[in-house]
Amino acid sequence: MPNLGVPELLIILLALVLLFGAKKLPDMARGIGRSLRIFKSETAKLRDDDDDVQHTAQPVQPQAQAQPQPAQPQPLPATPAAPPAPAPGLSAEEQARQLEEQAARLRASAAQADKHA
Repeated sequence: MPNLGVPELLIILLALVLLFGAKKLPDMARGIGRSLRIFKSETAKLRDDDDDVQHTAQPVQPQAQAQPQPAQPQPLPATPAAPPAPAPGLSAEEQARQLEEQAARLRASAAQADKHA
């Protein structure tokens, strides 16, 4: 693909002015700039979240010994078996969708446990 030179850029600019009009171009440029800023900030947040998860992920220590046992044990509601960890071959979107589904299931089971308690 050849590089765009000054004449090609002028033709593209002229076509844009003819299509959209000179008054609408600054508004369109502002809208595109805002969209790009929002997109960049969201992708930066995703990268930061991924870095935080990787740095703070530590194995869970069992806390059964630290907590005193209640006088009468109460039966816990049946919780669905935890789904296996996402396969490494899945895309990031698929992994995120699976994690969101798992979080929704955990929230629902926690809400049921609160109702029974």
